[in-house]
Amino acid sequence: MYSRWLLEPVERYTWRIMAHPIWNESYASGDLPWDTGEPEPLLVDYVRSGRIRPMRTLEVGAGTGTNSLWLAERGFDVLGVDLAPLAVERAMAKLDGRDLPCRFRTLDFLVGRLTEDSFDFLFDRGCFHVFDEPEERARFAARVAEALAPGGLWLSLIGSTEGGPREVGPPQRSAREVVQAIEPALEIMELRSAEFHVHGAKAWLCLSCRRV
Repeated sequence: MYSRWLLEPVERYTWRIMAHPIWNESYASGDLPWDTGEPEPLLVDYVRSGRIRPMRTLEVGAGTGTNSLWLAERGFDVLGVDLAPLAVERAMAKLDGRDLPCRFRTLDFLVGRLTEDSFDFLFDRGCFHVFDEPEERARFAARVAEALAPGGLWLSLIGSTEGGPREVGPPQRSAREVVQAIEPALEIMELRSAEFHVHGAKAWLCLSCRRV
């Protein structure tokens, strides 16, 4: 069953949509509108409500590690991966030798190999939606299913077509595109309207489960 809660928007994104950004160059230049420096509030809500409890976790597109570190501080065993080596370097600098169950690795999630055992929870904030081709989004979902243990959960924040066309903000995907990519690989438990914190761009919040 899908639920849909409408949330009030705040301010808008100020960066232009990039179909195929060179991520490492963005980190080198400091052009990081997606990096708020704060844990994603929607993730925080799920954890504080008890819907997501401390477990073995993979964050895809971890960036500078804000969400991964926040989870690790609350007892999650976290691996954060990102395509950009500079992002991983900054995430490791934030870790700064603290005794936390958290590590970071440079990895192209679509093609790279995860050497760890399967995960119970996977989180991505704005990673799934960067792929323009349906086949790539379906591949992303299939990779998530491969990474998760049976019954494992995937929470994803995805740019939405709700709110009409715009020239700035994250890539926009329709609910149909989200379902078509994810449903063959995982069971969608919740799909609802949300927004990107601070920027106010409309989003989908999708919670999926690897079928047992």
